[in-house]
Amino acid sequence: MLKFATPPLARWAPAVLAAFALLFAIACSDSDSEKDPDPEKDTRIGGSMILATTTSTQDSGLLDVLVPAFKEATGVEVKVIAVGTGAALEMAGKGDADAVLTHAPASEKKYVDSGDLVEGKLVMHNDFIIVGPPSDPARIKGLKDLNAAMKAVAGTGPFISRGDDSGTHKKELELWKAAGVDLATVKSREETGQGMGATLNIANERNGYALTDRATYLSLKKNLNLEILFEGAKPLLNIYHVFLVSPTKHTGVKEPQGRAFVEFMVAARTQELIGAFGKDKFGEPLFVPDAGKSEDQLGQ
Repeated sequence: MLKFATPPLARWAPAVLAAFALLFAIACSDSDSEKDPDPEKDTRIGGSMILATTTSTQDSGLLDVLVPAFKEATGVEVKVIAVGTGAALEMAGKGDADAVLTHAPASEKKYVDSGDLVEGKLVMHNDFIIVGPPSDPARIKGLKDLNAAMKAVAGTGPFISRGDDSGTHKKELELWKAAGVDLATVKSREETGQGMGATLNIANERNGYALTDRATYLSLKKNLNLEILFEGAKPLLNIYHVFLVSPTKHTGVKEPQGRAFVEFMVAARTQELIGAFGKDKFGEPLFVPDAGKSEDQLGQ
């Protein structure tokens, strides 16, 4: 019987067809994945970052709500360093933080102008208040003139100051200056060099006056024998901004995580959380959400 050699093409045809089938299947799979991504795929950023912020956001309990919400949304672990605004801004100037949340617009401007802080956004506000003993020896309760209240406190004392270059300390110095009060003449003025919570506790022990943000005072009020004695003047507005520390100027900055935090703070859901924070305990929010507003609209 005669045997004929199998043509080369016929010999490899099954293998060629199988390869084409495999390539077609892969192509279809890739196409399908682009059109219908896996809903279970984790697209969160992850990693970690450092947030430099003020003691008021920590002492009020706000960060206890926002930081876990940020982690849940992005997978980013946040190390919070709560210090005075001055120290937080110094961290930004050295590139030792990835984002900052502070409340001293005039001081922040210096770091914006130097290029250390970028992509700043208005987040929220509350206000400063003057608290003191119920006996109110300076008789400032009921006064409408902030300068008159500051002069009265200066002449009576004691006044307990943070003295830590924080936003609250900066505001205090600004108020003395506006009232024409020489700091050296403020009776029994004492600087604690500590955060807002600790300073309020010392004012409580000394039966003294103190300037505080409303949020921290309300969160600690049940343990204090201090009352709100002056409030409502426009200079007492307390405005918070969030910034990304410049990844261009400070190459060690974790840009994706820091930027994600900035965007998170002005997101609609976060603003809802800020607006609701404190209502259940105090009957009023501790902060007013302000994303999308201009500073001229605040306090109106």
